[in-house]
Amino acid sequence: MVFPIVYKRVLNPSVTLMKIEAPLVAQKAKAGQFIILRVNETGERIPLTVAETDPAAGTVTIIFQKVGKTTLLLDTLEVGDALLDFVGPLGRASEVEGFRHAAVIGGGVGCAIAYPEARALHENGTKVDMIAGFRNKDIVMLEEEMGRVSDRLFVMTDDGSNGNKGFVTVKLQELLDAGEDYDLVIAIGPLPMMRAVAELTRPYGIKTLVSMNPIMIDGTGMCGGCRLTVGGETKFAGVDGPEFDAHAIDWEESMKRLSQYREQELECRLMFEQRG
Repeated sequence: MVFPIVYKRVLNPSVTLMKIEAPLVAQKAKAGQFIILRVNETGERIPLTVAETDPAAGTVTIIFQKVGKTTLLLDTLEVGDALLDFVGPLGRASEVEGFRHAAVIGGGVGCAIAYPEARALHENGTKVDMIAGFRNKDIVMLEEEMGRVSDRLFVMTDDGSNGNKGFVTVKLQELLDAGEDYDLVIAIGPLPMMRAVAELTRPYGIKTLVSMNPIMIDGTGMCGGCRLTVGGETKFAGVDGPEFDAHAIDWEESMKRLSQYREQELECRLMFEQRG
């Protein structure tokens, strides 16, 4: 059994969206969960968060950034090609029920994961403010989609090229200063951004969740690459998460974990590009 690619769309020069025909996964997957795919027989297994599902059509949408060998290889495939393996859903689904007012924050490609979180909250009757951050206006993505699943959308750019200059934390602080009373903040993106959001909300006592998918490697906890400390206890992002209490994470440890295989990742990417 293979899993055909039925749709492909370039979101920006480094990020691609694909819809994969995987009916069983489409029927079960919920916001916050992920899949593990393998492109071909000799390929590695990588985890990617489910961006959207269409149970009627039997499709699962994934969004990925071209960073390492496998994502570069995946991006060479086109509609009509197929993936060898596509397993899921894995991980724990997001908490989306019982919240009154949420701020959902995405940084860069993290918006691909923040988007389904916002959609699930919105569908459950939560008022959603969404803050999306990018380096500049040329790499802004999913703006229309995020706008549909939020009551207010704020798109920020580091350089101000879209007219809104500042990090996502700048906008979040502005909203808090204006009296917005959030009972949930979700932040998804680079670890430094998620850590900054956690420190910003800590004094307010707002329930804050982050997705630790950036440190996942095999997605099952077997390799130990996604091990982290939460509230003094050892957890595995691919098994116990990927979402955790942002105020309980040992961020120093997690930052070190993220860079553990950086040298090998770069070497693998260079080998792939040289073989071309």
